[in-house]
Amino acid sequence: MNEFLNFDEISRKTWQNLYKTSLAPLTHDELENIRSLNDEIGLQDVSDVYLPLVHLVRLYKKTLDDMSFSKGLFLQKIVKTPPLIIGISGSVAVGKSTTARLLQLLLTRAFKNTTVELVTTDGFLFSNSELATRGLSERKGFPESYDMERLMQFLYQMKSGENGKIPIYSHETYDILPGEFQTLESPDILIFEGINVLQNPQNDLLYINDFYDFTIYIDADKSLIKKWYLERFDSLLKLAEREPDNFYHQFTKLPYNEVMAIAEETWQTVNLPNLSDYIAPTRNRAEVIIHKTENHRIDKIYLKKF
Repeated sequence: MNEFLNFDEISRKTWQNLYKTSLAPLTHDELENIRSLNDEIGLQDVSDVYLPLVHLVRLYKKTLDDMSFSKGLFLQKIVKTPPLIIGISGSVAVGKSTTARLLQLLLTRAFKNTTVELVTTDGFLFSNSELATRGLSERKGFPESYDMERLMQFLYQMKSGENGKIPIYSHETYDILPGEFQTLESPDILIFEGINVLQNPQNDLLYINDFYDFTIYIDADKSLIKKWYLERFDSLLKLAEREPDNFYHQFTKLPYNEVMAIAEETWQTVNLPNLSDYIAPTRNRAEVIIHKTENHRIDKIYLKKF
């Protein structure tokens, strides 16, 4: 069965004509500030791909607002509109973080006087010490390495209009920062980004997609993602050379070929199985699939039919 059967395939040329604007509301420097390491993105991508995407999100936001208004009329009371929750998923090194930060910036400008918060699921990873206790140190990033109960509770709080806080994960130390939290005060729009955003926990009563109003999956051929992962690993090594506390600093003491062999093994034993077995199978749960080719160029978009 064709897994894209329920999607309309839209070329970049067609997509960019769905919403016209005279100028991308970003400068080159602003785009550079939100671009992830080794992620290729330009102002043309903002105009061609992301502005139409923001316009589509605007339609979903209006539908949510209209539904709350109609419920209020039916119940004869004021019904507060719940936050619009956007889920962004995809493999490591595919460019999720750039997409999430870019959407946050564009949505903040599109919806005046609206709070747009961004959260990554990294904060729901068990700490390294907890992973060791559970015998999961070698399974970090796989579904069982996340505190999914806490993640689901957080989404419930957000959807209910409550405040919430989550632990902060550091990519420098490769661990949860003890006693540090990101606090959110009932945002109007929440962007939730991570490899496990579309994965269901072991809970028959809750389905993670129930919390989302709009979902995006960043897609690319596995061979390209591997290439981007190794390139990013190389860049992280260079950045860590003068940072003794950085997780990657330990690798700078080894011969370069040995280090890249470790990166290759990590891809083969961790990231590729995780992508194949747990991440990619959630792709058809997304409303929009953004497909990338060489140099992170977006060539087509899949939009779910129903």
